[in-house]
Amino acid sequence: MSDTLKIFIGVIIPFVGTALGAGMVIFLKNEMKPLLQKTLLGFASGVMIAASVWSLLIPAIDMAEEQGSAAWIPATVGFLLGMGFLLFLDSVIPHLHMDTDKPEGAKSKLGKNTMLVLAVTLHNIPEGMAVGVLFAGMLAENAGISAAGAFALSIGIAIQNFPEGAIISMPLVGNGISKRRAFSYGALSGIVEPVGAVLTILLTSLIIPVLPYILAFAAGAMIYVVVEELIPEAQAGDHSNFGTIGVAFGFALMMILDVALG
Repeated sequence: MSDTLKIFIGVIIPFVGTALGAGMVIFLKNEMKPLLQKTLLGFASGVMIAASVWSLLIPAIDMAEEQGSAAWIPATVGFLLGMGFLLFLDSVIPHLHMDTDKPEGAKSKLGKNTMLVLAVTLHNIPEGMAVGVLFAGMLAENAGISAAGAFALSIGIAIQNFPEGAIISMPLVGNGISKRRAFSYGALSGIVEPVGAVLTILLTSLIIPVLPYILAFAAGAMIYVVVEELIPEAQAGDHSNFGTIGVAFGFALMMILDVALG
């Protein structure tokens, strides 16, 4: 299989996960029950935390050591920049989380449904970057990142994108949108992932020495999403223990994927 085909498959897998999850709105009659929603949000959190550590931060540290620099510098600087970047986007892009009616970001006249979709799109950005930077590392054969490791992350993100697609699409139906349009909105919220992945691959391939920084940057951006959005929503109200259980299973699954395939 050529590298181009590997990259195409790898960057499209997470989007397919989002689209399949969004498609559940067509087959399910009612909104997702809070207990299940919290479990799935926790699961997504666990996947992203494990991916940030095993797929991004540890490779960043290893790569920096191989380049002869202080291993902690790229990991720390990149991580903090990634957190700061998502904090900036969170502050300027108007969006609405599912557990509140109070919009965040810049003031806007956008409708509630649009801002709900923007909230999911916002936190899909670091996931696309994470996939892209690993495939960029795969192309840089001296980076120590294998195709199996890159695909492990892509598959892990696709798995956690499945419930995310359903979680964003189903409430839209409750807001008066048809199931077909709700599916379209849910699926399109994931299109930023392959776009972000391709842009990251193009950028990183030009400046391989900064690859450790970009790996850590993607990790910081993903952790921001987990801490700012996913875990608070999973822990709000009743059944918070199911969110915690979801974190455990998501973390374990992503860890197994990365260690077994990477």
